[in-house]
Amino acid sequence: MRLSLEVTVSLIADGKVVSLSYLLKNDAGDVLDRSDDEPLLYLHGAGNIVPGLERKLGGRKVGDKLEVVVDPADGYGEREPGATHEVPRSAFPEDAPLEAGVSFLIESSDGETVPMWITGVAGDTVTIDGNHPLAGVRLHFAVEVQAVRDATDEEKEHGHPHEPGGHHHH
Repeated sequence: MRLSLEVTVSLIADGKVVSLSYLLKNDAGDVLDRSDDEPLLYLHGAGNIVPGLERKLGGRKVGDKLEVVVDPADGYGEREPGATHEVPRSAFPEDAPLEAGVSFLIESSDGETVPMWITGVAGDTVTIDGNHPLAGVRLHFAVEVQAVRDATDEEKEHGHPHEPGGHHHH
């Protein structure tokens, strides 16, 4: 008697939910972020992660480990000098946490939602920046693919993966 086993290997491609562990450093070797105990879940092809990393993950499978260097243009973009502004503290709600590193959303004049970051607070002046904190930074990723599965129709419709056991409303 002869047994035949069929093994299906799911490769990372558009429409797949990918779970990966990662360590992110800058050129100096400083750790900028890491997945620690919670792997990162993202929907491949939906723009959930920086383009340079997403491209390198295409075609990979569970267990693959890779190191990827992503230039600013394929990461969070180059820094735009005109994106920094000083605004009065009174422009924020009284209970808003005003400290460097806090992010918030504003609505532009054309109705688009734009992320901003507080980069400094001095007296009654708050410095805000439309550049992502990692804009202009070359990113060094060390990643390991933990899991790959087909995205549900709902995940594809929403453009991001849902946590196991259900999803959150948005």
